[in-house]
Amino acid sequence: MNADFFAAIEDIEREKGIPRKYMHDKIHQALMAAFKKDNPECADNVVIVMDEEKKRIDMFIQKTVVEELENPAVEILLDEAKNYSKRAKAGDVVNVPVETKRFGRIAAQAAKQVIIQGIREAERGIIYEEFTSKEHEILTGVVSRVDTRTGNVLIKISSNSEFTEAMLAANERIKTEVLKEGDRIKVYVVEVRNSARGPQVLISRTHPGLVKRLFELEVPEIFDGTVEIKSIAREAGSRTKMAVCSNDPDVDPIGACVGPKGGRVSSIVDELGGEKIDIVKYSEYPEEYISAALSPSEVVEVRILEDGRSCRVVVPDSQLSLAIGKEGQNARLAAKLTGYKIDIKPLSEAY
Repeated sequence: MNADFFAAIEDIEREKGIPRKYMHDKIHQALMAAFKKDNPECADNVVIVMDEEKKRIDMFIQKTVVEELENPAVEILLDEAKNYSKRAKAGDVVNVPVETKRFGRIAAQAAKQVIIQGIREAERGIIYEEFTSKEHEILTGVVSRVDTRTGNVLIKISSNSEFTEAMLAANERIKTEVLKEGDRIKVYVVEVRNSARGPQVLISRTHPGLVKRLFELEVPEIFDGTVEIKSIAREAGSRTKMAVCSNDPDVDPIGACVGPKGGRVSSIVDELGGEKIDIVKYSEYPEEYISAALSPSEVVEVRILEDGRSCRVVVPDSQLSLAIGKEGQNARLAAKLTGYKIDIKPLSEAY
């Protein structure tokens, strides 16, 4: 074991971010595994010394000096012991060098596997730590493969200098979106799991969190906390409703989100493939909040029912279909947004 070996460890640390101490431990394990393959009877009395300053790795069998040999695996005759320590006497323990180059082919292969496995485990650990810190954040990825049969898409995502592949499942894709190899898209990191096959990064394009993070990136007032997103209800690829409020009376929360000439919201709509986004003003008063959530429909009256989580909403007869929306979407999203069960009645039938 020479200076080149230690230089290789330093290269691994620099290029892959795997600490030298970790690699030293794995090499220690590898040498022990190799030795046990060839010498199972004396594996417990083996010592490995790694000297980084001198660029040396030495391996010894510790043997007790005896005058009559009974167990060669752990004992050594006095005359032989003096080859290793001139002052050796009966009862002493001497270090007998092991020449690692004499390991058998199987033993050497075992050592190699331990080191390779160690590097893989370290790389997985680094990737896991890096992407765990990105949970509930947006990452930009590149489409590497589209499975036309299942609809699943493999995305190569990166965080700082770390890369991994994540699968965008068919049910996490925006249905109206057509993806092809080489496309760059933004994905929301839902969760990172540590599995036997390595870190699994669960990503989504349909999660409401994607809309929230996109607005944080696009709207400075949301990023700095002046404007707050209170709730989001989303049917990906079709429509999103988002409730916002302002912590500064001089800042209009809806205007801040829409941006000059609608520039801020339009860039998010483009990123989401044309998905409509309704931005409404949040209110502590349920009646006002529910009325705003049903926009663009006009609302005559909102009556909160006795259970406290349901309400009856009265709208002009001409606004009924608008309030309910196509296939009930407007009412459904308003209910998700506010947390209230909404029963909509036309004015002609309300009283």
